[in-house]
Amino acid sequence: MMDASLPLLVAVPLLGAALLVAGGRLVPRPVAEAVGCAVSAGTAALALVLLLNSSPPFLEWSGGWTPVEGHSVGIVLIGDGPGLGMAALASLLTLASLAYSWHYFDEPPSGHAGSFPALLLLFQGGMCGFAIAGDLFNAFVWFELMSVVAYALTGHRVEEARAVQGALTFAVVTSLGAYAMLMGIGLLYARTGELGMHAIGRGLDAHGRPDALVLAAFVLVMTALLVKSAAVPFHFWLPDAHAVAPTPVCMLLSGVMVELGTFGVWRVYGTVFSGPGGVPAPEFERALVTLGALTAVTGAVMCWYQRHIKRLLAYSTVAHTGLFLIGIGVLKPEADDGIALYVLGHAGVKAALFACTGILLDRYGSVDEHALHGRARELKGVAVLFVLGALGLAGLPPFGTALGKSVTEEAVGGPLTVLYVAASAVTAAAVLRVAARVFLGLGPRPETGSGYETTGSGERPETRHRLSRIPDTMTAVPAVLLAGAVAVGVAPGFAKVAARAVNETGSAGVFTSVHWTPAGVLLGLLSTLLAGALALLAVVRPKAFAAPDRALWLRRLQSGHVGDYVAWVLVGTTVLGALTLPGMLGG
Repeated sequence: MMDASLPLLVAVPLLGAALLVAGGRLVPRPVAEAVGCAVSAGTAALALVLLLNSSPPFLEWSGGWTPVEGHSVGIVLIGDGPGLGMAALASLLTLASLAYSWHYFDEPPSGHAGSFPALLLLFQGGMCGFAIAGDLFNAFVWFELMSVVAYALTGHRVEEARAVQGALTFAVVTSLGAYAMLMGIGLLYARTGELGMHAIGRGLDAHGRPDALVLAAFVLVMTALLVKSAAVPFHFWLPDAHAVAPTPVCMLLSGVMVELGTFGVWRVYGTVFSGPGGVPAPEFERALVTLGALTAVTGAVMCWYQRHIKRLLAYSTVAHTGLFLIGIGVLKPEADDGIALYVLGHAGVKAALFACTGILLDRYGSVDEHALHGRARELKGVAVLFVLGALGLAGLPPFGTALGKSVTEEAVGGPLTVLYVAASAVTAAAVLRVAARVFLGLGPRPETGSGYETTGSGERPETRHRLSRIPDTMTAVPAVLLAGAVAVGVAPGFAKVAARAVNETGSAGVFTSVHWTPAGVLLGLLSTLLAGALALLAVVRPKAFAAPDRALWLRRLQSGHVGDYVAWVLVGTTVLGALTLPGMLGG
């Protein structure tokens, strides 16, 4: 029965979206939104039920196209802990986004009440399909469905040129990644005659030593996944998309879609390329740790020097993505456990921060840290939520981000631990600085001159008019998300259950003990104290922390020109290949 229920994770949201598209003009908006929430909640409940029964993992051959003599052309879905966990996370965040936009989100010019919830349900279906896909080609199909809907959601306010430009940039860059993935799948199919991930891995191992074809396939497939996860230098689409996307969409992009990219890296390497016929572990570790460190540093620096709050949060997502990639790259079961918890905690924290930023946009028509100086003093509840989100980013116990970060820090060890503390502290400090200026009015009023940066002033609210009263749903949703992020760290037995689900699939049944340690708590407190100190100094002495001229070149790289971003995708692909090549094709 559990096996047969797997396709419903995809079918239910897709059918719900079709129902809303067909009947959206015939029903009032509250009915369409209620249907969207019900379908999303039902899918989330199904994902959680399947997750609780996923030991041992199970699979389903859709349509009954089972293998014959070990070969199959059917679609296989895998119901294991990591995949179902990501499907549950995607479904819960979709429900949160629908609840956040309840009755407030500005209707499209067409007046079709079901268009926005239908798009969110399509997005949910694509994410769930990608999470449980057992073969590379259908992972690509769900990858593309997810991407196409994300383009439409990013440019939902089609009457605005900026929204269309951001969606177009998003589409071009991630489409290049999709083409790369398709070419990589073609190479693997040519070598093995298989599309199933485990079958491809066995085929590569049977062929023996890896060669240039395996290297090319690895680089192409990983390029696609790293583009989706917004790793440097594939990340340029993310801040541009977040700056124009509606707030509920930002909650999904940073809360789960980027994490699905990192999940894809972990899944594809572990099932396809980790054997003797694939990419040797030292080469994979060198490539992923190097790109992860570069991503964490670049994201943290760029996050600090933003005043557009949505862009600031987007760059913090880039920084934490780098930390996720480092944890995956060291190839240790303990690090996998830590990243799983880190991703869950980060999803709740980051979605909550975007929800609070949406409140500022709809109340004041701005997401500019400088222009909003002291204007949000009356939003005391939102201020508390925003500060709590910042502390969650810093890794303050008992947040799930703190538990996941501490477990990962212990696994990676050495100088990489310093990078975890520094990146968490800088990104959290930037958010705390925003809270101090916007909600408390601390420090001198910043200069409003724009310079070479995006200010965030003059934004159009996502409501028909600026809000004089904040709807309860818009504050309840971030509060629940933050409570969930704390629950990841303190719920009895949750960490052990998560670790068992991850390692039962990814590390050949090697189970680890996940728990709070004195060193982990101290490092979490240290990163939080550093974040608070940096934020305080930046507020009190803003000129001392202004962007130096030598940092301007880094900001100029985010040019907004899609041609530049395409060039950086090619650079990133080349770098990935160069990092993987040594020792793989030689002696």
